[in-house]
Amino acid sequence: MFGDVRVAVVIPAYHEARHIGRTVNSVPDWVDRVIVIDDGSNDQTAGAAREAGDHRCLVIRHDQNRGVGAAIVTGYDIAFGEGLDIAVVMAGDGQMHPEDLPALVSPVATGLADYTKGDRFSWPGVREVMPLGRWLGGQVFSWLTRLITGLSIRDSQCGYTALSRRGAERLDLEALWHGYGYPNDLLARAAEARLIVRDVQVRPVYQDEQSGLGLRQVFFVFPRVLFGMWRRRREGQRAPALSVASRGSSAAR
Repeated sequence: MFGDVRVAVVIPAYHEARHIGRTVNSVPDWVDRVIVIDDGSNDQTAGAAREAGDHRCLVIRHDQNRGVGAAIVTGYDIAFGEGLDIAVVMAGDGQMHPEDLPALVSPVATGLADYTKGDRFSWPGVREVMPLGRWLGGQVFSWLTRLITGLSIRDSQCGYTALSRRGAERLDLEALWHGYGYPNDLLARAAEARLIVRDVQVRPVYQDEQSGLGLRQVFFVFPRVLFGMWRRRREGQRAPALSVASRGSSAAR
């Protein structure tokens, strides 16, 4: 537990047999539940996760690949269905440093935010670590996401997040974009639901993993997601959210 708050870590994974064991083992002991969603992998992702996991670990396998957004929604449904208070998302490839977990969870646990979002761009020396293409693409998509949602979010594409049960209850998670582009769509839905969204500085981690982001996502998927976000905002379904930027947060457990 984190204080008196029960926390789950949701790990979406697709073809991550090489990395998933290290990721599962990296989850701190104070986390109550570890939920791995194997999103229809053709390798041994699920088996490697089960082998690495302890009594906290639940491995669920989608029969076919549904997309990272859909895998996260499955994890959310399980975590909040079991009564946990906060669900953190960590990627299956080990790109999210476990030492940043307390800072990400703390604003949600203390009621300062409904949803916290990792911010790699504020990390000192980020340009020495993050590949130039990802840095440039992240800057562009973050700017467009800020423009459409009204949220002062610096790093829209970072998947290292924490969501409260209260926040989840106010979101239509079943309507969330299933594939790449889900972080932007979730931010737009958080804005529409007037959730309090907070940036938390996290370190960028790059090893030997390969990005699934390609030209199709850049030129076809993201524009479609962004247009849908813009259209919902234009229709004025709900007022914009409250947003708090917390650059350089160092809250600890």
